[in-house]
Amino acid sequence: MSIAKTSLYGNDFIGAFSISNEEITLIGGNPRGSGEKIISDSLKTRIVELLLNGSDLIGIYAVMNSRALILPEMAYSSEVKRLKDLLPELEIEILETSLNALRNNILVNDKIAIINPAYSKETSDKIGDMLGVEIISMPIGGFGTVGANNILTNKGMVMNNRVSEEEEEFLKGLFGNISQSTANTGSLSIGLSTIANSSGIVAGSSTTGYELSNIAEGLGLE
Repeated sequence: MSIAKTSLYGNDFIGAFSISNEEITLIGGNPRGSGEKIISDSLKTRIVELLLNGSDLIGIYAVMNSRALILPEMAYSSEVKRLKDLLPELEIEILETSLNALRNNILVNDKIAIINPAYSKETSDKIGDMLGVEIISMPIGGFGTVGANNILTNKGMVMNNRVSEEEEEFLKGLFGNISQSTANTGSLSIGLSTIANSSGIVAGSSTTGYELSNIAEGLGLE
């Protein structure tokens, strides 16, 4: 288990540029510096660099678990083909929806996805089928952007600091190991501030030691 901090493109919101499952970390573009190695070493994953619609904001637009990678329909066909060639172990799916910042709106591990309640029932069912998970439609702490504002792995969950007692009790019943935190010195966008899996957590460089301890506790990484 590993806990680390870094930045990508000089930006501490590293989760905006990257997502990970247990084996693979996707990073947008080609960042310079030590960030990629820190992430790979900490999460024990191989790195795949890519763009979506020419953008490096992978951690906003794409969502992934160990079964599938879902891309918004704006992804170029050449980008989709490249990913299918590079990631034969994953189902590569395209989701047609106006809420195309998929990772911002979908919080997922290998069993459960919590999604923005603004998604229709039809779209919710498609998300569940694509990722092979149970779907729960709800905001967390008043945020429909559940992926941007929370962290979820197969070992635990970190909730943003605005969750109610009722939400906390419900989520604890789902995931068991949970905690509350901010990241990057007070940001509620903890999903966009971090990259995590069962092996480790990498947070933005401005995340405090106190925040990192809270996050590690929720993800069972202490």
